[in-house]
Amino acid sequence: MSKAGDLTKRVLIGRALRSDRLGETLLPKRIALPVFASDALSSVAYAPDEIFLTLSIAGLAAYSFSWKIGLVVVAVMLTVVASYRQNVHAYPSGGGDYEVAYENLGPRFGLTVAAALLVDYVLTVAVSISSGVQNAGSALGFVRGHEAAIAMGLVLLLMAINLRGVKESGAAFAIPTYGFMLAIVGMTLYGLGRYAFGDLPLVESASLDIKPEEGFEEGFAGLGAAFLLLRTFSSGCAALTGVEAISNGVPAFKKPKSKNAATTLLLMGTIAVTMLMGIITLGRLTHLRFAEDPATQLLRNGVPVGDDYTQQTVISQLAKAVYSGFPPAFYLTVAFTGVILVLAANTAFNGFPVLGSILARDGYLPRQLHTRGDRLAYSNGIVLLAVFAMLLILAFNAEVTRLIQLYIVGVFISFTLSQTGMVRHWTRLLRDETDPARRGRMIRARVINGFGLVMTGTVLVIVLITKFTRGAYIALLAMGALYVLMRGIRSHYDRVRVELAPDDEMVAQPSRNHAIVLVSKIHSPTLRALAYARATRPHDLTALTVSVDADDARALQEEWDRRGLPVPLTTIDSPYREITRPILDYVRSIRLQSPRDVVTVFIPEYVVGHWWEQLLHNQSALRLKGRLLFQPGVMVTSVPYQLQSSDRRKDDDDEGITAGDVRRPPGT
Repeated sequence: MSKAGDLTKRVLIGRALRSDRLGETLLPKRIALPVFASDALSSVAYAPDEIFLTLSIAGLAAYSFSWKIGLVVVAVMLTVVASYRQNVHAYPSGGGDYEVAYENLGPRFGLTVAAALLVDYVLTVAVSISSGVQNAGSALGFVRGHEAAIAMGLVLLLMAINLRGVKESGAAFAIPTYGFMLAIVGMTLYGLGRYAFGDLPLVESASLDIKPEEGFEEGFAGLGAAFLLLRTFSSGCAALTGVEAISNGVPAFKKPKSKNAATTLLLMGTIAVTMLMGIITLGRLTHLRFAEDPATQLLRNGVPVGDDYTQQTVISQLAKAVYSGFPPAFYLTVAFTGVILVLAANTAFNGFPVLGSILARDGYLPRQLHTRGDRLAYSNGIVLLAVFAMLLILAFNAEVTRLIQLYIVGVFISFTLSQTGMVRHWTRLLRDETDPARRGRMIRARVINGFGLVMTGTVLVIVLITKFTRGAYIALLAMGALYVLMRGIRSHYDRVRVELAPDDEMVAQPSRNHAIVLVSKIHSPTLRALAYARATRPHDLTALTVSVDADDARALQEEWDRRGLPVPLTTIDSPYREITRPILDYVRSIRLQSPRDVVTVFIPEYVVGHWWEQLLHNQSALRLKGRLLFQPGVMVTSVPYQLQSSDRRKDDDDEGITAGDVRRPPGT
């Protein structure tokens, strides 16, 4: 690695950590909360928006159901939190929903959960960052119109921070996360206090009316109203996203891991539901209006407000009203909201790589995802997540309303299958348990998980019914494609393992080794390759060149004879000026004559220091190696020759020695 490249990497990522320092990266609860719960906590920044937005379809009459929808979402949230507290105690190894489903329901259900979670993690990054940029646009006008570009830049920034390690990213995100909690709770308490004293002003949109869409002009009743309430509930359940992240990240906690993870889950659930209901309550008290298409749905004196009207987010409207007369508090609230929505993606940056590592360990994803990087983080998974999230942001232009329709379905699939697996887990253990105290705890845990199964299964059905045609089918297709891909990867690894398994008998030793040195001209790389080939002491050694020009071939043979080189030079005519095919035919002819023999082909190659030099050299060698590698019984050996430009690629170690120095002739 060049000095400049090494310096850049160290500045961005930090110095590499030894493997035995993994314990130093474990997280205490105060850091684990912002690391793993930022997604669930930040969901309250856009879940109320989705509740009010969906209800606005039926006009103002439907807004009276907002707090009721909120309470149902709270009930589901607390149920899921209680259920996952059982999970982290039963499965503390970090597989989370995937491990629970895999162990208790079988590999197919485990892979289904894994596909759902991986897709949901990508959506978490896309939705959270897009929502954060959208919130920032409420206070910063220059953001509008450039949301996608800014969101992609923020993904890259988060990727770089997470490549430095889990503990470092958690410490960096702790202050904004706790700041957001204080901002929302503080706004709620201050707003309720002003309301108690009759001093709470209305939001700016309170003077507007909402035009009901077709089917609700006569009022909010009938099957249409019931379906809309179900759809509103499913949108509000966005507040539950991220709850599963803690169960996936139990190994990252300090000991006692399960206890700390369960405590963090309880803290997260309590804070999230408090903030959610606080925002919904303030929205009702300040007569907030929030519509999907404000230009046509919002009316002023019976006339649509038009495209000139800019609809701010729910939190932005509430903060401006609650902190009327004190703008700094408004800007602080909006700033913390925008930052936490961006940082919420950090939950996915911790969950996706860990789950990817476990899947890679089990053979369902490429093995590279199981490798830790310089900072003991799963670097390949972090980069892969960033790439997919940026593609999604670009495809949907960072529009939260469009992205949110793809959301939730994946997480509730994993919720439901996980709770099913936990019920079977406790049922299996109860068959053999005789201790009354332990049986009592298991029965209580099974009841909790069973209730969680009913709740999450019901929500999943509602989500599928209400969101399928609005974009959820895209997420389901992505999950299906990922499921098939993972099965295919596992099948490939299984086939390779069978092929590579050694037989009971020893591998037969080849009868002879025929060595071939490829020659294009007589220069130092060729002479080095000849010397190395002779040092291997093959049965026979041939220098081979392909003649595409008779004069050049004759001159090469004359120079060869003049130097008196101790290896015979064989020339193959190529009237069609091909290089690769004649060499392959020559190698095959040797193999046909002696099938038990091996053929070793030595290829001289230049080692260069600049990427553009690589384009100017070694192209014929690369093509030839690619073809020779598919020939049975043929070994390919590259003989490197370092050009002067490769000196800049030396490793910057204490001795100043690089690979190749011991082979380089003195003075070169």
